[in-house]
Amino acid sequence: MNNGIFIIAHAPLASALLQCVLHVFPDGASGLAAFDVQPNMPPEESLAGATRALAMLNVPRVLVLTDVFGATPCNVAQKMVDGVNSKLIAGVNLPMLLRTVTYRHESLDALVARALAGGAQGVMPVATTAPQNQLRKKNDQNKHDHQQ
Repeated sequence: MNNGIFIIAHAPLASALLQCVLHVFPDGASGLAAFDVQPNMPPEESLAGATRALAMLNVPRVLVLTDVFGATPCNVAQKMVDGVNSKLIAGVNLPMLLRTVTYRHESLDALVARALAGGAQGVMPVATTAPQNQLRKKNDQNKHDHQQ
């Protein structure tokens, strides 16, 4: 059975990330949920709403992804996870999320590793022009034009 994926972030980021995932994986909504923490919402109210949203997933294991460590969404999520049947990662980005959806059939620990790798590998400097259009230095030892 696939792991569930639950996104909790400052409004409207959680819902926006979920919509991005559904754009890439139109049939991937099963086992995915998002909860937007609204501005000025008391943490107790956020916890109650997030707990209801998480329960609606109805999955045995879930990876919880949040935006900023130490912020309200992360603090709420920390109260929801048990470290065994649920794991929490702060710093969600779209590459991380796409990786988790792709590999959500793996064990929860493996999924955490995949998520961390996807998130880190998705952040990179990008040249303003394509590498093949950039002038090569005369003594450039690297003759490869590809990035990966």
